[in-house]
Amino acid sequence: MPARNDPQVYARRLRAVLISSIPVLEARGIVIVLMAGMVGVIAGALVTGMSALVQGMHWLLFDVQPGGRLSAMFSLADPVQAMFPAIGGLLLGLSVIWLRKRKFRTPVDPIEANALYGGRMSLTDTFIIVAQTMISSGFGGSVGLEAGYTQIGSGIASRLARAFRLRRNDVRMLVGCGAAGAISAAFDAPLTGAFYGFELVIGIYSVANVAPVMTAAIAASLTAEMFGGVPFPLELSGLPNLTASEYVPFMLLGLLGGAASIAIMHLVSIVEQLFVRLSIDASVRPFIGGIFVGLLGLVTPQVLSSGHGALHREFAMNYTLPVVASVFVMKLAASAISLGSGFRGGLFFASLFLGALLGKVFAGVMAMTAPSIGIDPAVAAVVGMTSLAVGVVGGPLTMTFLALESTRDLTLTGVVLAASIMSAILVRETFGYSFSTWRFHLRGETIRSAHDVGWMRSLTVGSMMRKDVRTIPASTTLSEFRKEIPLGSGQRVIAVEQADQYVGMLLVPELHSDPSDGDTPVSALAQFKDAVLVPSMNVQTAAETFQRTGAEELAVVEDFDERIVLGLLTESHLMRRYAEELDKARRDLSGEG
Repeated sequence: MPARNDPQVYARRLRAVLISSIPVLEARGIVIVLMAGMVGVIAGALVTGMSALVQGMHWLLFDVQPGGRLSAMFSLADPVQAMFPAIGGLLLGLSVIWLRKRKFRTPVDPIEANALYGGRMSLTDTFIIVAQTMISSGFGGSVGLEAGYTQIGSGIASRLARAFRLRRNDVRMLVGCGAAGAISAAFDAPLTGAFYGFELVIGIYSVANVAPVMTAAIAASLTAEMFGGVPFPLELSGLPNLTASEYVPFMLLGLLGGAASIAIMHLVSIVEQLFVRLSIDASVRPFIGGIFVGLLGLVTPQVLSSGHGALHREFAMNYTLPVVASVFVMKLAASAISLGSGFRGGLFFASLFLGALLGKVFAGVMAMTAPSIGIDPAVAAVVGMTSLAVGVVGGPLTMTFLALESTRDLTLTGVVLAASIMSAILVRETFGYSFSTWRFHLRGETIRSAHDVGWMRSLTVGSMMRKDVRTIPASTTLSEFRKEIPLGSGQRVIAVEQADQYVGMLLVPELHSDPSDGDTPVSALAQFKDAVLVPSMNVQTAAETFQRTGAEELAVVEDFDERIVLGLLTESHLMRRYAEELDKARRDLSGEG
């Protein structure tokens, strides 16, 4: 036990006093904007540093020249370099073993944090994801750094917001600001970053969010420029002016991009399931995946890492259709193997590169089958890039702004937006998930966006049920029931067996009007015998149970096996409480009250 005058004891007490003295800030207006600007500066600096470190790894491992890109190389300088993805996979496998021994839970990313935990993110989770992402991309895994970028930006923002004890919706907003700043710094695209925050991390666009999110995005972009961050321009020239009548083939390309994005997401899960069926331990999978990625890298380095250099090459050079199609297939395979085997990262940039390749393939096929239409390959590449990325990442406005800010060409606005919307509609109506939310679905989560549903999970049956319920033995006869519970003394009674085990619901008016014999046991007249609720059910699950059974009230039991009656919940009370909490959440979001 430490001595009373131990300096560590005094330090802990002082820290506790300081933290408890910080007021709970009702952060609005200039305060939240200033904090968002601070988050943007931090995100911009960290993103630039991460990018520089990974570029340094590429220089060290693959002899990439300063200013060059790994995926822009025409071939590996030494075939031995094809081993590096496997070595990176080995390091990732060791990290899996280390995390497993320490019983770390699955890290929480910004979308999940904002949907379920009010924006609360762990810095430990953040640093784990960042380290694994840098190893994955630095050793040539076919993944992008964007997952690490948004994780570090949002994680720092969450910690800052909680240090100042901001309320739930302000924490969520700052987490969105962190992600917006990270994407803005990565692509030198403030509007893209801002709408990434709105559409994907905050989950809603509102006037109250505009100033802080845009401040974070602009501050991050300026910071990245100041620290020498590499911008993401696509140099296109001589693009044709498109009329509305020429949009039709590009809208078809948008649908193809949406369909391709669904196929890509399924392919990643198929690879993952294949490793599971082969009973390959999770710590070994990245090493095996790295071997296959390295072999593909021997054919063309365009499949390695995120693909920034390869994308610029595709726009700068006019490859033949078979070459473009083969690179598309190999990049698709490399990305699916990387992610399916356990490399950490995302499909953000891979989807842009694959989409550009898909657009060029589409233009080549149209040139052979319908040359009179005259599809411009560069326009098709930009449209394909955004439409496929919309399906994988989500956020049609995010990807539209990325196309506009990277090409600096407003003539593409209409066609890119139209194709993006077509892709988004197809994915939403037929699949319903982006890549991030699809991964949640595979883990058993039900969230489909960053909309705040955490409060719904805390609104449980146990917190809403009535405990003052009347019970009666199930063996009671109908005549005895009518004597004991006269008409007008109540609406419902629960029939139970010994030890208060649930049998069914008895509706008092119906039993008094029932023509059955007076010796009939009330258990024979009980309703909803197989429909019960348990205290841990959230409001959504309970509402689905009411809808499925058609009941207006249901018994709450301790568990589904013993079925000991604890209380009762009516559908009307459930919906009233849901409406109250929803209205409160909306007021908090808009800054009222």
